[in-house]
Amino acid sequence: MQGKQSVFYINERKASASAELSCLLKKCIEKTDRVWEEIIILCIGSDRITGDSLGPLIGHQLSKCRWRNIRIYGTLDYPVHALNLEATLDKIKRRHPSSLLIAVDASLGSKKHVGFITVGCGALCPGAGVHKALPSVGDIFITGILNVSGTFEHFLLQTTRLSFVVQMAENISEGIIQDFARPCPKPRLLPDPWDQPAEGWRRFREKDSQTAALSIESSSGSIS
Repeated sequence: MQGKQSVFYINERKASASAELSCLLKKCIEKTDRVWEEIIILCIGSDRITGDSLGPLIGHQLSKCRWRNIRIYGTLDYPVHALNLEATLDKIKRRHPSSLLIAVDASLGSKKHVGFITVGCGALCPGAGVHKALPSVGDIFITGILNVSGTFEHFLLQTTRLSFVVQMAENISEGIIQDFARPCPKPRLLPDPWDQPAEGWRRFREKDSQTAALSIESSSGSIS
């Protein structure tokens, strides 16, 4: 991550994990200070390694949703991993020049943080846990800590239980879906409210409101 970014830890085992992630993600989006018109969710990982399949599993779940101005990259069918990450980033820059990028990936951490979800503003460094030199990516990051960092990282990712990865993928997916689908309760662990929503988020919400208003007006006309 870049600079001194605030990183929030959410215990994946808590019943409120998805709701907490949803609210924290919303705060991170509101905190973004640059103009953007659409959201890209980039789910990084390989479906060939159990522990590294968190990103593709999340992308697979999110790809079932139908959102305006939100695009998903990285699924079980079309994973984004070390071999095609740079090409995918180039494609995103060309196709979505005014986008807010949310990067999602599996990670390794300390023993006490295994089973936690992290979220914050800034970029993540894919492959850092297994000593790969890949470009930093994202305006906002979400990670799932699946195992302990240290030695034999590749072996640890390969032997991570699939049920653990699937459960975390479901919680993260649900948290993202809640953020873009409906209001969520404010978790107690949130810091003091940040400033007013950034310009990009305001424009994004206004566009949705205008579309909804046009739909209502059109429906009213057809009924009368």
